[in-house]
Amino acid sequence: MAEMAVVAPILLLLIFGIVQFGIVFNNYVTLTDAVRAGARTAAVSRNYGDRVNRTKEKVRSSATNLDTSPAKLGITVDSTWDPGTDVTVTATYPYSISLLGKVVKSGSLSSTTVERVE
Repeated sequence: MAEMAVVAPILLLLIFGIVQFGIVFNNYVTLTDAVRAGARTAAVSRNYGDRVNRTKEKVRSSATNLDTSPAKLGITVDSTWDPGTDVTVTATYPYSISLLGKVVKSGSLSSTTVERVE
């Protein structure tokens, strides 16, 4: 019992840390997939007048479990839209790792994908 009382708090802290890291990693994978889908949409949208908005909407619709409000999910699209040039789609999303109510680490996840405009 005494050993368990000493080891249990450390073990629980480690488990909570693993869970928090898993949530942040899942958000990063979702963000990366959403940016990839948005870049693919941008690559085939050069003939549309609202290609930047189409790209941003595709990123938002692909980020299924993220808060897609503009305050949280920042999306930038950069291209000259000439055939054969590159279109760069970048998205950022905030994260924080908290253990027992105290924020241990916080920052911003970022993902960038470059596609060739068709």
